[in-house]
Amino acid sequence: MAQLPQVALVGRMNVGKSTLFNRLSHNVKSVTHNYAGITRDVVKDVVEWQDRTFNLVDTGGLTAYASDDMSEIEQAVQQRARHALHNAQIIVMVVDGKAGILPEDESLAQQMRKYNVPIIVAVNKGDTKEAQEQQYEFYQLPHDAVALVSAQHGTGIDTLLEYIISYLPARGYEQKEPEYRVSFLGRPNVGKSTLLNTIVREERMITSAQPGTTREALSESISFYKQNIQLTDTPGVRRPGSVDDSVEPLMVKQALQAVKETDIVVLLLDASQAGIVHQELKLASYAFEKQHKALIMLLNKYDLVDDETREQLDRNFDFYEHMLRKLPMLRISCETGKNTGKVVPLINTIWQRHNTEFSQEELEELFIKQTQKKPIVRSEQRLYVLGAEQVGTAPITIALYVNKPYLCEESEMNFFENLMRKRYELTGVPVRFVIYKH
Repeated sequence: MAQLPQVALVGRMNVGKSTLFNRLSHNVKSVTHNYAGITRDVVKDVVEWQDRTFNLVDTGGLTAYASDDMSEIEQAVQQRARHALHNAQIIVMVVDGKAGILPEDESLAQQMRKYNVPIIVAVNKGDTKEAQEQQYEFYQLPHDAVALVSAQHGTGIDTLLEYIISYLPARGYEQKEPEYRVSFLGRPNVGKSTLLNTIVREERMITSAQPGTTREALSESISFYKQNIQLTDTPGVRRPGSVDDSVEPLMVKQALQAVKETDIVVLLLDASQAGIVHQELKLASYAFEKQHKALIMLLNKYDLVDDETREQLDRNFDFYEHMLRKLPMLRISCETGKNTGKVVPLINTIWQRHNTEFSQEELEELFIKQTQKKPIVRSEQRLYVLGAEQVGTAPITIALYVNKPYLCEESEMNFFENLMRKRYELTGVPVRFVIYKH
């Protein structure tokens, strides 16, 4: 499968790359904030303009020269950004039109030349008086084109896109839509990025012992049994009382939005912490019961679990058994690699299960016969199921035709769901019911 050409947004920190990415991107949004260094990983989206399509990549802020006092995360940001440049067919270098050309801009622009691809200088805040007065100074930078834009207000964006498509490689690129989407969810520092790096076999997601390293929902695609699967790493979701960073509410919002847009949620838990906290159960409930997403639970760091911790885990699982019995649970260790090779096959199994189709005959045999054998009576009124059919997959959706729909409350719905789960292997997938009067 030929890949789409890649257009990389680069520049020093806090020049508006992420705001420009959000202006150009329709599906994926970079976290933006009023201080530098928010974007740490490479964020991608597919952009279409005048029948041309390309991958747009937002990178973390580049520095012209590495310094010894850079943190491990800062070094990783630089590495990821330059890796994106190596794979780019076009570079869009973003500069701050209001601030003018800084020495670091000049140094970075010279470094961009070594990649031997077209360079478009995007002068952000181009609608300001300062940028317009000094716009011709930006032509001093190495460039193939210069565009004055306002990422915030949208001016000059059409011109920038015209320049981009004029330098795109010849047609012939194609991108296959994913068969399905998977999101990795969990608290900070639970191992989501490390697991995704293991699966993708490329350290694109920055991993660190520092909680909260991933700040955007980041996606990669893999192929499994000729299926194109999109995997998304989401920012860690903490308990509300622990949110002490003004960026974090944005991270939580992105994580929950990723759940809405996914087909399967993989919820990671830290087994070494000896239990499931309330926030994690809320995540599981939100994904499985509210959004009707297939759900897999992974107990990471199981290599750190001793006998005492294992007993405490079992007690916690027993307490929440009513929900956990519906979900597959795999014990893994990203550190040692234990069972990480089983994650993608399990995801594929759950996807097939999420798409199970049942004949009308077998559904009616199940629901009509079972409700005849075990009558449902409420307030001396009897509920009869008179017909059943499947009306959807992913999630499995069953329409029941009954004599008195108002009798179908939560306990009746649970009864119908239990009938399905006893008859069929539906671990990890939700079942929805819609009730109609016969």
